[in-house]
Amino acid sequence: MGFGTDSQDVRIVGMKRAVAPPENYTPTVAELDEARKRFLEYEPRDLFYRVASELIELALTSKTSMTVAEALAVLLQTWNAQYYQFRPFTLQHFADIETLLKKHLDDVLRFRSRSIESVSNSDVPIVEGLFNSFEQVLGPVGAAKSLHLLAPKFLPLWDRAIARAYRCELGNVGTNDANYSAFFLVAGLQARTLAATMPEEANLLKRIDEFNYCKHTKGWM
Repeated sequence: MGFGTDSQDVRIVGMKRAVAPPENYTPTVAELDEARKRFLEYEPRDLFYRVASELIELALTSKTSMTVAEALAVLLQTWNAQYYQFRPFTLQHFADIETLLKKHLDDVLRFRSRSIESVSNSDVPIVEGLFNSFEQVLGPVGAAKSLHLLAPKFLPLWDRAIARAYRCELGNVGTNDANYSAFFLVAGLQARTLAATMPEEANLLKRIDEFNYCKHTKGWM
């Protein structure tokens, strides 16, 4: 059953094991525009996001000698540097990322061409399972960032501050999959609401993340 016809049912199914219902505030177009302005002005790490995104596309289309795992590593060591302050990015860790992708990349890539507005009930357990697997290797924040890079219009980003703002407080590794799927469904509802007024926007999920980051992570708004 499609997200567009019975989004309330989908939202309830996705949240049934979450700690608490996430906040479902949809930013206005003006707020998204202000967030983009501040994001581009204050956040230099967007460069690493764009580089990693392009590297992943080149790797997936065999237009570079770099692998998808290497492209992900570029982002993880810059965009998720805090995670590695006490967990060195070792050769073993990189091997674990390669193993993770060997097992799950095809499943993630099924979402690469989709936008989050198209989410349905059948997607929820798949997303939850993928997040759990990625979280075991990359932690809850690195997992979301990696999944987003592989399916940038379908799988949302979060960090601890954003998760907390959406009432999805992050716990120990292995306990966050239900909250991620709930957050994912709320992002879908937000994107569907915004799509009516922003039909030309190429990636509503990225715009929503910029708003979340500026408001909840950095306090710039």
